[in-house]
Amino acid sequence: MSADNILFQVATWLIPLVIAIVLHEIAHGWVALAFGDPTAKRKRRLSLNPLRHVDPFGTVVLPLALAVAGAPVFGWAKPVPVVARRLRNPRVHMMLVSLAGPGMNLLLAILGAFAWAGLRWLQPPEGLGWDFLILNVLHFVLINVSLAIFNLLPIPPFDGGHVVEGLLPRPLAQRYARLGRYGFPILVLLLVVLPMAHIDLVGGIIEPPIRLLLGLLGVRVA
Repeated sequence: MSADNILFQVATWLIPLVIAIVLHEIAHGWVALAFGDPTAKRKRRLSLNPLRHVDPFGTVVLPLALAVAGAPVFGWAKPVPVVARRLRNPRVHMMLVSLAGPGMNLLLAILGAFAWAGLRWLQPPEGLGWDFLILNVLHFVLINVSLAIFNLLPIPPFDGGHVVEGLLPRPLAQRYARLGRYGFPILVLLLVVLPMAHIDLVGGIIEPPIRLLLGLLGVRVA
């Protein structure tokens, strides 16, 4: 197997993606538990076992298809269940629970950037194993930064949408929350339909902060 092999390339995206999205979801559950909601714990969704979190389409099929097509790789896991009314301060704590996922991704990106800097300092010899490790670390940083920014979009079903809901007055928040039922169609519209029409609305919004964060972390991409 060479570094140009499609299975090699897919693995260097899929492995860091699964780690990033699983820990993203677990972070939601951890913070919810800290604020009084044990739902995720009772449903065994605080486990590091990826099989408890994998969404067949969002975690496997879509990322693999994107990797094979050479497109930017992203995905999602099954959402960790959170019951807002069980939180001690539902509106405020639900915002913090929502921010926990992107916050985890930013923390992972920082750790990945330190690992990336360490590998560059070591200047490891060429070899398939080292190439695999280096690409995994690089993609780990890229994926976590992208997931953090992507999930902060202020529309349902993203985490940023829950933050907006918590900031709005209750009557407006209730109306805004109803958009969540259209979560999947919104995703399809933003990520499939508009790009096919050469309207990259999401990319135009999230790409500048992604590049800014990568620059601050010392990771340069073409």
